[in-house]
Amino acid sequence: MRRLLPGITALLLLAGCSTFNSLVPWTGKAEDLEKPADLAARTPEQLYDRGVDALNGKRYALAVQQFDALQQNYPFSSWAPKAQLMQGYAQYLQNHYTEAISALDRYLQLHPASSDAAYAYYLRALCYYEQIEDVQRDQKGTEQAMAALQEVVNRYPDTPYARDARLKVDLCRDHLAGKEMVIGRWYEGQHLYGAAINRYQRVVQLYQTTNHTPEALQRLVECYLKLGMTGEAKETASVLAYNYPGSRWYQDSYAELAESGQVQSSGHGRAADERGFFARTFGSIF
Repeated sequence: MRRLLPGITALLLLAGCSTFNSLVPWTGKAEDLEKPADLAARTPEQLYDRGVDALNGKRYALAVQQFDALQQNYPFSSWAPKAQLMQGYAQYLQNHYTEAISALDRYLQLHPASSDAAYAYYLRALCYYEQIEDVQRDQKGTEQAMAALQEVVNRYPDTPYARDARLKVDLCRDHLAGKEMVIGRWYEGQHLYGAAINRYQRVVQLYQTTNHTPEALQRLVECYLKLGMTGEAKETASVLAYNYPGSRWYQDSYAELAESGQVQSSGHGRAADERGFFARTFGSIF
């Protein structure tokens, strides 16, 4: 599904620019790259169409070779810009993201006003997005992906590319919040509560619309209680109660406050009067 949009656009480019029906399709294998002399003997139309045929047959290495040869031999041809863009797409499908980004950057530098520029920016953003690492690892790639996706939104806000980019930006933000939570939990496990609080606060302040916010609030309550900061614990619990009253994280915070003697337990974990207390406290804080 994540490749559906770029694939559809690429097919439109193929249909709009190829003279495929006028040539005999090349039926070789993906690994059967051609000799430079053979490539140089072909017209730009032939090179483009052979690249199209290879792309349709999922012979991506051959497609890259044909599109690259077109650019090398006919740099001023009207086919060269399309070949450059399709080379980036073929490299993307190969998972050669660094090479694809370089090809797309060159295309955008040379043709910033092209009608296909929106697609180029979007495909470039996808190349970064596909390289996002697990939350246990460094998240520089996630930040690059989010910046590239946001650029699509800013430049082309009313396009289908922007709509998909917005969704992926939200996923990037959730991923970054997840990284903060991983680090915060590790600090908390090491009894480094001050460092853990800093991480959880970052989630609440920077990524408050993500799914990690209620857990971050609950763990802030937990850390504050361990440090004896009962006032901060109550204030944070009130925010949690106001925004996530039915969550397991609120129930855990309520139980922790009751266990520490900060609220009276009803025996069921969430009495109506205690919910009212948290709501009143929330109002006094904000």
